[in-house]
Amino acid sequence: MNRFLPLILAALAFPCIPSRAADEQRIDREALVTRRNPVLHQLDATSPLSVGNGEFAFTADVTGLQTFTEPYEKETPLCTQSQWGWHSAPNPEGYSMERYKYSMYESHGRQVGYANHKNGDPAGTWLRNNPHRMHLGRIALQLTKRSGEAATPQDLSAIEQKLDLYRGSLHSEFQFDGEKVRVETICHPERDLIAVRIESPLVGDGRLKVELSFPYPSPKKTAADWTQPGAHTTTLAQPQKGRADFTRVIDDTHSFATAVWKTPASIAAGEPHHFVLAPNKKEGALEFVCAFAPKAIAGDLPDFSATKAGAEKHWNEFWTRGAAIDFSHCTDPRAQELERRVVLSQYLTAIQCAGSLPPQETGLTFNSWNGKFHLEMHWWHEAQFALWNRIDLLEKSLPYYNAILPVAQANAKRQGYAGARWPKMADPAGNDSPSPIGPFLIWQQPHPIYYAELCWRAHPGQRTLEAQKDVVFQTAEFMASYAALENDRYVLGPPLQLAQERFPKDTTMNGTFELAYWRWALETAQKWKERLHLPREENWDHVLAKLSPLPVKDGLYVAAETAPDTFEKFMTDHPSMLGALGFLPGPGVDSETMRATLHKVLADWHWDDTWGWDCPMVAMTAARLGEPETAVSMLLRDTPKNGYRLNGHNPQAREDLPIYLPGNGALLAAVAMMAGGWDGTPGKDAPGFPKDGKWNVRAEGFAPMP
Repeated sequence: MNRFLPLILAALAFPCIPSRAADEQRIDREALVTRRNPVLHQLDATSPLSVGNGEFAFTADVTGLQTFTEPYEKETPLCTQSQWGWHSAPNPEGYSMERYKYSMYESHGRQVGYANHKNGDPAGTWLRNNPHRMHLGRIALQLTKRSGEAATPQDLSAIEQKLDLYRGSLHSEFQFDGEKVRVETICHPERDLIAVRIESPLVGDGRLKVELSFPYPSPKKTAADWTQPGAHTTTLAQPQKGRADFTRVIDDTHSFATAVWKTPASIAAGEPHHFVLAPNKKEGALEFVCAFAPKAIAGDLPDFSATKAGAEKHWNEFWTRGAAIDFSHCTDPRAQELERRVVLSQYLTAIQCAGSLPPQETGLTFNSWNGKFHLEMHWWHEAQFALWNRIDLLEKSLPYYNAILPVAQANAKRQGYAGARWPKMADPAGNDSPSPIGPFLIWQQPHPIYYAELCWRAHPGQRTLEAQKDVVFQTAEFMASYAALENDRYVLGPPLQLAQERFPKDTTMNGTFELAYWRWALETAQKWKERLHLPREENWDHVLAKLSPLPVKDGLYVAAETAPDTFEKFMTDHPSMLGALGFLPGPGVDSETMRATLHKVLADWHWDDTWGWDCPMVAMTAARLGEPETAVSMLLRDTPKNGYRLNGHNPQAREDLPIYLPGNGALLAAVAMMAGGWDGTPGKDAPGFPKDGKWNVRAEGFAPMP
């Protein structure tokens, strides 16, 4: 008898029992996430909580709905927004980018037109403002005191509001007029629908009702103008008991909403565009759902219970797939705050940034830059999804580039370039917005090649190549065409606005970061040619061979060749030269020169004037240079724009950006890189974190960064 047979039989009898060591290594994802659930005990206009699904989001006050909006207006407005909800104001003058009067700039012996918006230009102002994202509608509690007076925020007490991140539900409790109110608010995982359950004695005595109201859209921060009731119409239809259908006509825009409830209740119109859902007396609870759509809503809607079950399943799956990092075994006192930021940033980018369009900088919370999205920020919002092994969340928005490819090609052709020139401040149709800065930026141009490469790394194969090849090759065509041959070398600009927006666009040339990104992206596009068994593009190779070297002065990388005095005069805004080794793997970079540049930036940069993605970008550079303590310190550096509020949002110390999702995405990208490594990383766990015994991070599931 084989002496190993008893051992083999024992193994076969218990094949699914993991070892204790394996159990100890596995991260308890539910514990990790739930210990970071945000909890509010008072109305905090800087930290409202949101529920959403990437295509739609609803932001609530401490009642769980949008009851007390006024305190939030100047801070974080309470909006209901979607990817489809856009509106344009009347355009009697027929303004369009095709008819826009472009400003001409000298560029290597020829004149090139740019949409350089100047204050007072009515065409540019209209085109910047339109289309703009809408606030789809407000859902609020209508609370009445025994005296008959309407409630104020000061009338609430014993507030406890908790966002259950692991299940995607918002739980709100408070006392009002001597009675307890409980509200549970949930977003459907696949529909633009909010489900609500309210429990309170106030429901039964008629002092708690629900108000649905609809504003005229606005390009401003609130996305709503409540002062123009005559400029739009809202029609109520009640096709059956327990259902209300709303048809909205706003200039040339139509939108629809439907509310459904099972609790005995009635709905009636109040002031124009305001409707009150009143439960029958003696009811102790009210359940309802409210859906929004660009077309009339037909068929039944999922009820509260179905929505809750669907949301719980969705969020359980979100948190248990992909990567995770656990800081609970770290003894460095900064680790717990870093974990809080990381967990909350995953939730926020999932509900705000993981949709079918690139996100605006404030996601689906409220309007920034008229609700439009900035394509140079798309990387900071969403590249992290690939590094956290959630590539599907990035891929949702990539068809946008194929959809607007003809617009980008026409823009390049108008300027005399080949390929596709991608817009900066864009709308769903791909139109750029006139600006003294945006149309001159180029660092968003290589982004689609980077996204395509992330997709290839996640699932290499013919399907990926076919899906992305047109965007990759048209992007590279523009990049090669934009580079101008001057004195036997290729240069970028002028005109050129650097990522560090501090230099005159009509004379700036050869940004350090831009040159490095050009080199990396053109070489990557050539790899795509080879993967498709196509010959390398001769012109791209010619540009690569003669592309200008990265500009250096006194042993430091400067912002641009035309800005040798960077470290004397221009140490504000983004220290973008560091991105050449950090954001990028360092094409054409000398590591010791970059190390000296890093230390100069750390010592002398004006950190009060940086942005939310700058500290994570610098952390990436430090990590690649083998300085993990610097990397961690940068992630948590105390600067005005590197803070994270109770709800996880990253404010930017300015009224129009009390939240800034590129900061959240950048944090996640940097942490993913530090935990999962990058191409060529030495074989060790979490190479970007210190090995001093204080940073015992446990990480699993990360994809290495290029």
